[in-house]
Amino acid sequence: MDNKKRPAGPSSSGSLVFWSSFSRQPARVLIVEASPPGWSETCTVVCDALDNFLSLACNLDGPCRIPLLSLYAISRQQECLLPFVQVRGNLARLHSCVEELRSIPGDGCIRGAARGGDLLRRAVLDSLQQFKQYMRYASTGSQACNNASVEVTVVTSQPGRGVVHQLETGLKDCDLVSLRRLLVVQILGAGDRSQDCQSSEDAQTEDSLMLGTEVDLQQVQNSVFAVETMLKAWLQEQGGDREHLHLLLPSPSDNPAQVCVKCDMQERLISPALIPLTPSLGVKTESIRDFLPAVKGNQSPAPQRLRAIKALRADGVCESVLYGLPLVIRPTTCWQLDWDEMETNGSLFQALCHTLRSRDLFLLLQVEADKRSTAGSSGVFSHFVLQSSPSLSLLLKPVVSRELLLPCSLPASAQDPVPCALQTVQGCLSQMEEDFLLNPLLLSSNLYHHLRSRGLLSQPRYPVRLQSAAADREQTQQSPKNPVSRPPRQLQNRQLGSHSKVRATVAPLPSASASSSLGPPPAKASRPALSFLSSSRRAPAPTRQEEDNDDSDSMTVQ
Repeated sequence: MDNKKRPAGPSSSGSLVFWSSFSRQPARVLIVEASPPGWSETCTVVCDALDNFLSLACNLDGPCRIPLLSLYAISRQQECLLPFVQVRGNLARLHSCVEELRSIPGDGCIRGAARGGDLLRRAVLDSLQQFKQYMRYASTGSQACNNASVEVTVVTSQPGRGVVHQLETGLKDCDLVSLRRLLVVQILGAGDRSQDCQSSEDAQTEDSLMLGTEVDLQQVQNSVFAVETMLKAWLQEQGGDREHLHLLLPSPSDNPAQVCVKCDMQERLISPALIPLTPSLGVKTESIRDFLPAVKGNQSPAPQRLRAIKALRADGVCESVLYGLPLVIRPTTCWQLDWDEMETNGSLFQALCHTLRSRDLFLLLQVEADKRSTAGSSGVFSHFVLQSSPSLSLLLKPVVSRELLLPCSLPASAQDPVPCALQTVQGCLSQMEEDFLLNPLLLSSNLYHHLRSRGLLSQPRYPVRLQSAAADREQTQQSPKNPVSRPPRQLQNRQLGSHSKVRATVAPLPSASASSSLGPPPAKASRPALSFLSSSRRAPAPTRQEEDNDDSDSMTVQ
């Protein structure tokens, strides 16, 4: 899951097509309107949500999701609490900035709403100017940003439509070339909730309302989770330069053209593998060793304890919040148990499978903290879903927690599809074979052929000894004036004639052509001299004088 170490060539995984789009992430500017008296109601919520979000964003591995961040506070005056800095690995500085924002007093009053609107306008323009200066400095150094655009988010408790109107009016004649988007986030109070925001059970944020060409409005609840969800939208892919996926359907019977549905991909959660933590979040479920807790020395690992905390309806579990590989759970066959205990345990397991399957229920499990662990209550607790299967077994799947969820608002559409599009899709699906069961034995990924071809290409063509090759390279470097290597066949013949017992240390080479007596072959056909070992001793290497004598003898014979 470490995407920084993965190759970016065409031979890499297809998922890199999606990861590579993170290079277009914009820089972020957060302007917090901390004017009293509304700041006294939103201060704790905004600062807690911002602190939680930055704790996650600073520790994320993989592609860079937030390249740069700047923070402004608008109270009695405009103040830049944080100039543009890199987010990853910079938690200490960002945390101190949040504490400075928390220390702004929320009591008192500010006269004149126009002054607040003017401060917001000046903060937006100042952030754009700071971004231009940073990009000018980064272009000459090693901190260049791939995307020269910035998104500005204004968090306020004032009426959102009025703030949008003030910004649209104040920025109408300004240079906004580097501004990619300006978002106004209104934190709704107790009186605004019934008028301007639709209530929802999970406190999800509403879709942004396009009120102008430059400024958007988003209304959120006055809760830590709602503000966190708004901030976590920064972690999602913001490229939009090209589509991510082409879904190819079979051609309908009446149309020979292939149907292509172009799609975008969106993450539903942050993979726990991107968080470098000592306690496991349950992401490693590929084997039993990954699931069992780590022990020191030669001690046998204690059984992992999962406590059932809730019973869930099967149709209420969304597959998008599950991750990792599932594990099959079956009754134990440990030989250290006696027969009575093993029989009782098997009966309980069978009763659990039957009850869950007959009632169409899942179990929500939480890892029980080890009492011997020194982490105590500060440890990270992972959660799992236990699902019954038709056989006498259960299926264990990791489930994501609140901290790793990303915003995903996809409401169900109440409109019927367009008749022509519906007819096209139905015609495509009618051309496909239909099966009642998914049989993995009918699926082939061409893995064997790929591994075999890769292994054969990586092997050397001739198993020449490394020491002989090294000696040949050294000899070639010592005599650079002889660019053409002489074939060693005469030397081999002389050694074979002087010793009766000779064995080769390499595989036999194919014989040379009959025309070798006409002279030495060209340089591209030469091979390094092969070393031969006698059964008693090694033949001495010929000197340069002996090689010259051999050449004169061969010319005399010719």
